Amino acid sequence: MVYGAIDLHMRYSQIRIIDADGHVLREGRVPTTVERVVGAFGDLGAVRILLETGTESEWVAQALEAAGYTVIVADPNYAPMYGELRRRVKTDRRDVAALAEANRRGWYRATHRVSAAQREIRQVLRSRRQLVQMRSGTVSLIRALLRQAGCRLGPGSAEGVPARLARLPLPPALAATVAPLGRVIAQVSETIAEVDARLAAYAAQDPVVQRLRTVPGVGVVVGLTFRAFVDDVQRFARAAQVSAAIGLVPREDSSAERRHRGHISKAGPRELRSLLVQAAWACWRSHGSATLRAWVERLAARRGRRIAVVALARRLSRILFAVWRDHAVFDAAQLAAA
Repeated sequence: MVYGAIDLHMRYSQIRIIDADGHVLREGRVPTTVERVVGAFGDLGAVRILLETGTESEWVAQALEAAGYTVIVADPNYAPMYGELRRRVKTDRRDVAALAEANRRGWYRATHRVSAAQREIRQVLRSRRQLVQMRSGTVSLIRALLRQAGCRLGPGSAEGVPARLARLPLPPALAATVAPLGRVIAQVSETIAEVDARLAAYAAQDPVVQRLRTVPGVGVVVGLTFRAFVDDVQRFARAAQVSAAIGLVPREDSSAERRHRGHISKAGPRELRSLLVQAAWACWRSHGSATLRAWVERLAARRGRRIAVVALARRLSRILFAVWRDHAVFDAAQLAAA
């Protein structure tokens, strides 16, 4: 067996290929293109190639697999993969040497590679998130400009900002300044509506998302985001592992009789974590589950509302996992009996 490694970068990548005894067969720097990356491993027979997960990793892995090579996409946070590499002296050549040796010795932890369908959903969700942030930033700017002139926009939805602006008696100069911003909000809101319609179509075709949406507080965006993150429910053995992967479990520093638990770890996808907290607020305010409302209100009375809503978000993540794993729908009566 021959072992290869790639230290991937956007324009140029470092490669290294070694044999079963660790002797270097090939090493160099190549442009990060399909032809050059795949060609770097030619004429060597069966090669197992290791690369770290990253922005470029999936298309490179697919290109190498299409050429007949075995590819492992590894978790870069797995410390043993770097062996005795001293991070105080970091170069691409040293990195790829450590990766090649980790490949030969098995010192790596393969990461989950998201399916093509869920990669597409993730891209749509990511574009929607960017559009929402653009609109929110524009609304904040309008409010700041109005406040400087002693005016107030008033409460309401972001989509309704242009209409509320039109009703305000603004000085001509200020009206001319905020008018383009109002048009931007109208256009972005229209685009968000188009993206939402596309996401709704995805959700309607996915039975898993339909079941997830039976959980109180969970809508199309939350359901699709959770679905896209987990991708394969079988990769988690327990619901607690999902909460930990999302970063909703407390940090812990315990030893012997001493036990200290701090704030949540905030590991994993920040967007999903934020959406689950929003879903928790919606669940708390809704009448979807009296059991969940009673549970979170008891916790809020002891620990405060902010801690309680994060705890409810953590519980929702576990309920979502259980609903998916068991091919079930949310059952408030079953939850009350648990």
